[in-house]
Amino acid sequence: MDPVIIVGAGPVGLTLALALARQEVPSVVLDEGPGKDEPRPARTVVLREDTAALMQRLTGLPVDEAGARWTGWRSLRRKQVMREITFDDDTDPAPLHIAQHVLTGALRESLAGEGLVEIATDSRVDTIEQEPSGVTAHTRGPKGTWWRGSYLVGCDGVRSTVRKLQDIRFPGRTAVERHAVAALRAELPFDGHALLHRMPPWRTSGPSGGEVTGRPLPDGVWRLDWLLPPGKDLVTPELLLARIRETLAGWTDGSTPPYDLLDTGVHTVHHRLARRWRAGRVFLAGDAAHLLGALGTQGLDEGLRDADNLAWKLALAWHHGPHEALLDSYQAERRGAVAARLRAADQVLPLLRGGGGLRAYVPGSARGADALLTDGHLGRGALGAPGTYADSPLAHRHLEGEVPVDTAPGAAVADVRVTAEDGTFVQLRDRLGRGALLVVLVAPGTGVWDRKHWVTAGVMPRLAAAVAALPHQAELLVAESYPGAAAHTVLLVRPDGHLVTAFGGVRPADLYAAAEAALGGTAKAGTGAGAEAGAGAGAR
Repeated sequence: MDPVIIVGAGPVGLTLALALARQEVPSVVLDEGPGKDEPRPARTVVLREDTAALMQRLTGLPVDEAGARWTGWRSLRRKQVMREITFDDDTDPAPLHIAQHVLTGALRESLAGEGLVEIATDSRVDTIEQEPSGVTAHTRGPKGTWWRGSYLVGCDGVRSTVRKLQDIRFPGRTAVERHAVAALRAELPFDGHALLHRMPPWRTSGPSGGEVTGRPLPDGVWRLDWLLPPGKDLVTPELLLARIRETLAGWTDGSTPPYDLLDTGVHTVHHRLARRWRAGRVFLAGDAAHLLGALGTQGLDEGLRDADNLAWKLALAWHHGPHEALLDSYQAERRGAVAARLRAADQVLPLLRGGGGLRAYVPGSARGADALLTDGHLGRGALGAPGTYADSPLAHRHLEGEVPVDTAPGAAVADVRVTAEDGTFVQLRDRLGRGALLVVLVAPGTGVWDRKHWVTAGVMPRLAAAVAALPHQAELLVAESYPGAAAHTVLLVRPDGHLVTAFGGVRPADLYAAAEAALGGTAKAGTGAGAEAGAGAGAR
């Protein structure tokens, strides 16, 4: 079968190529550029724990060393601390702040030795043709040629050629916000805390009296963002240097401390959402499909989730033939999640930036605004939390044996320690991205015994038979505990780490029905050859 064509060699396109290769699907990446990325210290990204784990799993990059995990978060208004949060690795992990070129470099290094991925540089797509059996793309340039693929994914950014060739509209709002950005090395008195300073006492102009965000990076580097007044006024070097000096002096209660300016830029926030994310065998992902970035929301964070969501679905279709309902679910799930965040931001931004309008809606408006802004910057609440797929077309009808756990169906699972089939202890997220469903049995006490002592005891033989009878490859794991789960709870997890459902005990027919629905099928509880085989095997 022909490889998957990926247009665009940014972090999203490279992540998709690597994720497909991990599931034994070949791809060709059409890179418009020369195959190298210019280091830009001021171009950084903030990743939540699921996307940070995805990067580490795919590349082996020690993300905690390559980026910075903040020790806490602080919100200030004038000279008053409005909100302070201390992160905890176990209960409230910090976001990961990392330079984008570091991520891209790690992805390129991992792909350099990957035989299933071909990267074609200086290759700009100008034609896409679809047929029932595949898709063909033509590139112009020194290496201009025709490329034949099974599917094509446009990861080619905000000005996506793929999106335009498919005549897909990209409506939304332009220049929602603008920020002046600087990356610099300096000693600041915040002890690893990121901070949001609204209406700093040294400034009285601009939206709400001004706003500056400081986010630490490794090696004493900080990224500073200043919210600019509405309009298109140029940010001159003199203006930016003045902002840097007054901000550093204000934060250190004196004269401007020594600093080393590494990089500058202007970040313009747009809010746009493609009308369609799938057109036959062509898909959109990342900035080609959506733009969001106000209130600390990071577009790349969502773009990586696009790649993770699409990779296992393309892999299943590539290996096993057309799965139209499964492929359609990519648009329904990912577009729905991003649309919810865009709606929340568009509703809240006018209140936060409208100079007092929040008082009519939120009691204690100053603290309410800081809470909303903190949610956006830290990936929490409606403004920042990763989306769930509760309303996914892959969701099954209610099954009698289902039980609630602390993770809602459709949400990303907690990263607990599990025992793998070879008896080793691993983190649950380490088993993701292989194309297999995961079945996790919660069995307290098993962690202190060798696997050979309990693998044939209790409910394990019946559960193992049920897993073997599922309609798709599945791996059986055992956990000492899982948040909100009682002993003998059985969790069914998708290959991208989202919970399908949880059952109270071993229920082969229900497990089969939920698994088939998660793959785009329509199995009913108690029906299907796999369900009967699982039930029968468990009874013997």
